[in-house]
Amino acid sequence: MKQGDFVWYEYAANDLDEAGAFYETVSGAWDIVSSGLPGMDYRIANAGTRGVAGFIAIMPEMQGQSPSWRGYIGVDDVDAMAEKVKDAGGAVHYGPDDIPMVGRFAVCADPQGALFMIFKGAGEPQPDISPETPGAIGWHELTTSDWEGAWRFYSGLFGWAKEIAVDMGDMGTYQTFTVNGVHVGGMMSVPGPAPAWLYYITVDDIDAAAKRIADAGGTIQRGPHEVPGGAWIVVATDPQGAAFAASGPKKA
Repeated sequence: MKQGDFVWYEYAANDLDEAGAFYETVSGAWDIVSSGLPGMDYRIANAGTRGVAGFIAIMPEMQGQSPSWRGYIGVDDVDAMAEKVKDAGGAVHYGPDDIPMVGRFAVCADPQGALFMIFKGAGEPQPDISPETPGAIGWHELTTSDWEGAWRFYSGLFGWAKEIAVDMGDMGTYQTFTVNGVHVGGMMSVPGPAPAWLYYITVDDIDAAAKRIADAGGTIQRGPHEVPGGAWIVVATDPQGAAFAASGPKKA
């Protein structure tokens, strides 16, 4: 892990069993098992032998929170980075705090309000996983009220670098970016919806994944359709209402 990498993802669920069954089916690559952490029901989605994401129930003290995905950005020092987040115009909503035997984290928001986490693990980092590996979360998309302001925030804190700027016509610019040399995301201004990150699960066949989403009770919002660069995507909501997306080749 290098500072600035997306290192973990977490789903907060109303119903853990339903969420696990849905995403095992949809991903076509995840095996979701108990983490074994004492005192909590925390489940791990494994792609092969590598953990990719966690699943946790929304607790009573979190009432009002809707099911959603969160992304964790790796940092060298959580406490120091939390101060930098605030200095750069962001907010720290919780922490920094420790997860025993796991690491230290804080719940943050960028200046436009999109949530993200910062994290430093307590042990050896997991091996890297290619964004093209089925079961990886290979693309990270921020829709926000001001992508240029968001870009200054994230690039200043984490060293992200601009890649291709895609002209979307009346929709403006879709700015893609690299993290430590790997092309992993994009951001754009979208008026109306609350700023948020959308995470794309890599699949081996986009049409098959779209069918699995619908058959498992999800709702397709857009796609499948091709995007610049030749990838195919589908954007959806799961049965609990959380937004997610999938990306992969079109085999048919």
